[in-house]
Amino acid sequence: MTVDSNPPLGHHFEKLVRHPDEISTLEPHDCQQQSGIMMEECQLPLIDLIGLNSHDERERAASAEAICRASSEWGFFQVVNHGISPELLRKMRKEQELLFKTPFERKATCGLLNNSYRWGTPTATCPKQFSWSEAFHIPLTKISDQSCYGEFTSLRLVMTEFAAAMSKLARLLARILAENLSQQGGMLDDICNESTCFLRLNRYPVCPISAEMFGLVPHTDSDFLTILYQDQVGGLQLTKDSKWVAVRPNPDALIVNIGDLFQAWSNDVYKSVEHKVMANGKMERYSIAYFLCPSYDSLIGSCTEPSTYRKFTFEEYRKQVQEDVKQTGHKVGLPRFLQVKNAQL
Repeated sequence: MTVDSNPPLGHHFEKLVRHPDEISTLEPHDCQQQSGIMMEECQLPLIDLIGLNSHDERERAASAEAICRASSEWGFFQVVNHGISPELLRKMRKEQELLFKTPFERKATCGLLNNSYRWGTPTATCPKQFSWSEAFHIPLTKISDQSCYGEFTSLRLVMTEFAAAMSKLARLLARILAENLSQQGGMLDDICNESTCFLRLNRYPVCPISAEMFGLVPHTDSDFLTILYQDQVGGLQLTKDSKWVAVRPNPDALIVNIGDLFQAWSNDVYKSVEHKVMANGKMERYSIAYFLCPSYDSLIGSCTEPSTYRKFTFEEYRKQVQEDVKQTGHKVGLPRFLQVKNAQL
């Protein structure tokens, strides 16, 4: 007898709708297809980081400039020659798949990875707030903790190496973005530490319900920047020029996106862009995200004046996001911290 490793997403979703045809209450712009026309697919800016190690100053400057330009114009970009070996990425994916094949009851109750397992959207009150996915969201401080892994001993070794490599890359990119704003590149190193940086292992099971289902609801990231390692299934979408576009998977690249804190800190020079994942009716999808976050008491202020946003701590920001999601069903984010608030917020 086979033990089902999938979370009861369908059962939970059914509670949100009285009748199956109410699934159509998803907004038209949230569909992967509209009137039979496939959504536009985009190729994110592709940046070769090998230029950062060049002996030629112009090549180093060109690579850094490409990172900053993409962060301003897109809020997203891809990197190759990023220093993380293909072998390590393959090992991490293999271990991730084995972990998610664990029976659901064990994932949900046995305390794996700091008891960080989550699935679906317990707070959802309508289909537009529901995510068809499961994840482990682990603080870096726990990744080397042997007691978090049980029998998954090989996962610990691989994930420890993977987290260190992603952290190194994230800090390199953050320093480049800071120096572009005439700030000391190391200042983010002082406030971003293992206690608040995270890895999130994601799995998006096959979704038989609707092509309009979110794997992950539309949102922006509440960090400085995120690095994503994804498979080739696709499903990631972002807003570009006020419309949703699908991101074409690139087997050789990692995806980087700017978070809310970098947008606030850069005084809107860099853009934290809304993005989402659409579920797939035929194939499951895997991804791993690294989140570069500051300590909770870190004060986030704009690097130039006049500032678009008032100063706030990371702890204050996270609490406000959680309260908004609880009260409204969605994240409001940076508009809550504008110097002159929108009267409708």
